[in-house]
Amino acid sequence: MNTSAVDLATTFGPVGLSTPFIAASGCFAYGEQFAAFTDLSLLGGISTKGISPLPRYGNPVPRICETASGMLNSIGLENVGLEVFLSEKLPFLREQGLSVWVNFFGTDFETYIECARGLNRGQGIDVLEMNISCPNIKKGGIEFGTVPEVAHRLTKACVEVSEIPIVVKLSPNAGDIVGMAQAVKEAGAMGVSLINTITGMAIDVHTQMPRIATTYGGLSGPAIKPIALRMVHQVARALPGFPICGMGGISNGEDALEFLLAGAHCLQVGTACFAEPGAIVRITDELRNLLHRVGFSTPSEAVGKLKTRPQEPAWSA
Repeated sequence: MNTSAVDLATTFGPVGLSTPFIAASGCFAYGEQFAAFTDLSLLGGISTKGISPLPRYGNPVPRICETASGMLNSIGLENVGLEVFLSEKLPFLREQGLSVWVNFFGTDFETYIECARGLNRGQGIDVLEMNISCPNIKKGGIEFGTVPEVAHRLTKACVEVSEIPIVVKLSPNAGDIVGMAQAVKEAGAMGVSLINTITGMAIDVHTQMPRIATTYGGLSGPAIKPIALRMVHQVARALPGFPICGMGGISNGEDALEFLLAGAHCLQVGTACFAEPGAIVRITDELRNLLHRVGFSTPSEAVGKLKTRPQEPAWSA
C-alpha cells in the first residue's frame, strides 16, 4: 500500500508535531526508560510524569491492577521533583527532537503557581500540561478539577507566571466538562487534554480486600474510550477551533481516527504502552494506513469531520 501521500505532521495551537501522537503522562516516565524498547524519534512528543515542586514517593503498594478492558492505578503522583527534573531529566528529552510536554501539579493553589514558575526556567519545553484532574490534592482538592470558577482562577494565575503555553488536563469526573473547558480557555489556557482517568475500584474476592492499597484508583484503557470520545466531541462542538489533545483507551489506528473525527487535534497513548512499549509506533503506522484508505492526506483533514446521521422520518400508521 502506497501511503507516501499521507503526511502525519500536524500542529497543536502554536506547537508543531511530527506526528499527532504523544506518550501520555504517567505512562512513559521521563522517556529514558522506554528508549531501549522503542524508537523515540518516531513519536510526536512525550508528556512527562507529573512534576511537583518537591519530590513525592507516591502511594503504598499494591497501586496498580488490571481490570476488564483496562487498568486501575493509584500511583500517587510519584516524581523526582522540579529541580531534579530540570537538571537530570529534561536534558535527555531536549535531545530527542520531540515535542516536550511537562505535566505538573501542586498540592494547593500556591504550589501550582510555584511549579509553573519554576518550569518556566526549563529550556526546550513546548507545553506545560497542568493536571487539575487528580482527586488526591489537598486544600481545595477536587474543586480544582470540578468547579469552573476555581479552575479559571488557578489557570489564570499559572498562565501569568509562565511564558510556556499551558494546556489543562481536565477530569472526566467534572459534572460539566464543557463549562470546565470554557473556564480554562477564558483564563488563557492554550488548549485542554481530555480525558484523565475515571475513579473506580476492584475487589479480590479471595482475600475480600481491595486490589489496590488506596481502595479507589484511576481507571484507564479501552473501557473508558466511549466516555472520552463523548467528552472530546462535546468540547469540540462547543468551542470550535480550541485545541484538544484527546486520550482514553487508544490502542489502534481506528481508535486514533475516532478521536480525530470527534474533534481532537492531537492524541495521547498511555495504557497500551504498559503491555506493549512500542504501541505508539504501531498505532502511528496503522493511522497512516487508515488515513490513506479513507481519503485523508493529513491528520488535520480528519479533525472534527464526524458526519451526522440523516434523520429518518418518524414512522406513522
